[in-house]
Amino acid sequence: MSERILTRRHVLLGAAALGTSACDSSRPREGFLGVMERFNKRVQTGLFSPTRLAPEEPVARLTPPGDFPKYFISETVPLAPADWRLEVGGLVSRPRTFSVEELRRLPRTDFRIRHHCVEGWTAVASWHGVRISDLAQAVGADPRAGFVEFRSFDQGYYSSWDAPSALHPQTVLAYGMNGQPLTPGHGAPLRLYSGVKLGYKMVKYLTTVHFLPEATGGTWEDRGYEWFAGV
Repeated sequence: MSERILTRRHVLLGAAALGTSACDSSRPREGFLGVMERFNKRVQTGLFSPTRLAPEEPVARLTPPGDFPKYFISETVPLAPADWRLEVGGLVSRPRTFSVEELRRLPRTDFRIRHHCVEGWTAVASWHGVRISDLAQAVGADPRAGFVEFRSFDQGYYSSWDAPSALHPQTVLAYGMNGQPLTPGHGAPLRLYSGVKLGYKMVKYLTTVHFLPEATGGTWEDRGYEWFAGV
């Protein structure tokens, strides 16, 4: 693990510890929490590189089937409606919707990398899907769209990202895991996955991808979690 990654993670964890001990988490963008949020964002943005890749893990390090944690906020595993389609819009010249079959016709990307949770655990899986950068090209995303918002049918779970992280070569809309179609427990029919963010930024059960001129928030970010959340 590089010194650069350790530095970024220490900034995140240090800010979280200070914030929870000294601040009102019901107002996460005010007071000391707001100061630390802005500082952390500047540091992490400075450390981010669009060409730095998460290391590819060997097959031997794959987390055993069934042991890769599942997460959703609904009471039961969310299931996609029969007419599910992904809506892609915002600052784009060709807004449209996609079925999984249509997404599969776009260039496919595969990688096997380590997942990092804000709670401290890690796991390894193989993912395949379409890069956000290829999706952006397909819909004609405007360069002025500095942010991308992702929303889901898991009780409206959502997150917004900076565009450079969303367009990173290891950021995909994943429709497969470990060589198989994505299962409902891991976000089927489509989920966000990336080598550059902590787990809570990776929205599952996707419904919309919007390219936007300004940042919005996120289900956990609105409760005080770090917005940039890089690894």
